[in-house]
Amino acid sequence: MAEMKFKRNFCIVAHIDHGKSTLADRLIQKAKIIDDRQMTNQILDSMDIERERGITIKSQAVTIPYHAKDGNDYELNFVDTPGHVDFSYEVSRAIASCEGALLLIDASQGVESQTVSNMYMALEQNLTIVPVVNKIDLPSADIAAVKHQIDHDLGLIPEEAQLVSAKTGAGIDDLMEAIVTMFPPPSGDPNAKTQALIFDCHYDAYRGVIVHIRVMQGRIKAGDTIRMMNSKSEYKVENVGIFKIKYEDTGMLEAGDVGYIIAGIKTVSDVSVGDTITLASDPADSPLGGFKEVKPVVYSSIYPIDSNDYEELRDSMEKLKLNDASLVYEKDNSVALGNGFRCGFLGLLHLEIIQERLERDFNQAVIFTAPSVRYKLHLDGGVEMMIDNPSEYPEGKIRGAEEPYIKASIITPSEYIGSLIALCTEKRGTQTNMQYLDEKRVELTYEMPLSEVLFDFYDRLKSYSRGYASFDYEIIGYRDTELVKIDILLNGKSVDALSQLCFKENASTQAHKICHRLKGEISRQQFKVAIQGAIGSQIIARETVNPVRKDVLAKCYGGDITRKRKLLEKQKEGKKRMKMIGDVELPQSAFLAVLKEEEGD
Repeated sequence: MAEMKFKRNFCIVAHIDHGKSTLADRLIQKAKIIDDRQMTNQILDSMDIERERGITIKSQAVTIPYHAKDGNDYELNFVDTPGHVDFSYEVSRAIASCEGALLLIDASQGVESQTVSNMYMALEQNLTIVPVVNKIDLPSADIAAVKHQIDHDLGLIPEEAQLVSAKTGAGIDDLMEAIVTMFPPPSGDPNAKTQALIFDCHYDAYRGVIVHIRVMQGRIKAGDTIRMMNSKSEYKVENVGIFKIKYEDTGMLEAGDVGYIIAGIKTVSDVSVGDTITLASDPADSPLGGFKEVKPVVYSSIYPIDSNDYEELRDSMEKLKLNDASLVYEKDNSVALGNGFRCGFLGLLHLEIIQERLERDFNQAVIFTAPSVRYKLHLDGGVEMMIDNPSEYPEGKIRGAEEPYIKASIITPSEYIGSLIALCTEKRGTQTNMQYLDEKRVELTYEMPLSEVLFDFYDRLKSYSRGYASFDYEIIGYRDTELVKIDILLNGKSVDALSQLCFKENASTQAHKICHRLKGEISRQQFKVAIQGAIGSQIIARETVNPVRKDVLAKCYGGDITRKRKLLEKQKEGKKRMKMIGDVELPQSAFLAVLKEEEGD
């Protein structure tokens, strides 16, 4: 192991698509810790879903050796982080384990909203920030403008910016030197009482939980008995080592190191990220400051399509929770869909990723109900309650309701500003600020309800601005709203799984949409089927599925009109009787149609 002064811990943070994973590839390639034969693009993105979508979801740590110009051998630990706003929680954990951050900026796109918020996240943890201008090989790269933005928008020193192209490998040598010279070595005393921060963990089917740690003080060796300071549980360490794409066993980690431990921990729920590990024989006096608890913002229920698969779904959810500490769920059940789970997600992309992972990694066929946010209700008698599930909505006792609001910051080229202001106004946003960052770019700041951003806001923002606008948000608290619950009735019977909570003025449009979609999914019956949207006892939308009719007059040619009328009356009586006992079966596809097309409307 290298001496402490020859170690550097840093992370790579940036807006989406500014080239973090590609830069990580170049650093790994430069260090030759893997054969050129085994080298692939985005080598750290280990999940299929990450490769297909070209995004990073889990942050990944790697240790690489580097022989510097001063003749010394250095050990560089770095973490490649996600860029999407839904996974900024992953970024905050990675930042907690480092002393420095490479802030990547795309030479053609410039500083974007997530760049700014990631920089503030790093500053809060007192990291040294080195700006890196990436993609200098692009014909549209404007390095002078980006350097101006680094000075003007970020307040960093533009002369310190490293110019690289992660794709071609230009400038990587200078960047490696800058990492060694500009980032401070880790501090900490290897002989003090042991304190190690858990910044991530994942589950391995053969070895149990692999805990990713950053040792702040002291050391951990194989054979030690460790104690988690939060949960008070104790384990015997089996393996200790560092990440070099594969796990490399080193037998010991000491202050300043980033690595992993394997200690026969059975489930990830036994490990809480942000907890402090110390030695049971000589425990530290106090835990390290963890990072803030993750708070879900979007809620949805998951049900198995076949209700017999509930047990399997439960096991899959537990396994998924092993790798994704930010997933929150509890049991839930519905009259129409049986047993399931109510889950909290960090955003819609997080929900989609969980859905895909359930379907692909665990072969689960599942239905997700319409996503909703958490509302605060004021009831008679001064009682407050929080609800995120329409089935918990208390009828008739509500004095007022509040919904979560966000502060959205949108950075866009100035020519798209008109359509984006119209979009934000349509989504009930109020503009609080608008400033020109330079001749071409404007920053819009809006306060708007989170529920309006859930469905199609991001897609429309991208299409109105031809992909150039960037969007970042933070939750700023609750504000008053007019909330109603839309019930969907089939022949007068309510279908609980299709209920939604909605802003009063949007209720009618929303109910019409759902009824219209259901009409296309329900097969025609022998009797008329009424699909209605209602608020309480008031019907606000209706669609009718017409009945299949047998031609009872076929055998009746000529003759008196009364003969025909008699046959028609008889048919009508039969239909009426059938409607009394007939029940409408809702196909599973109907639930999917109502929830799936949400984004497409």
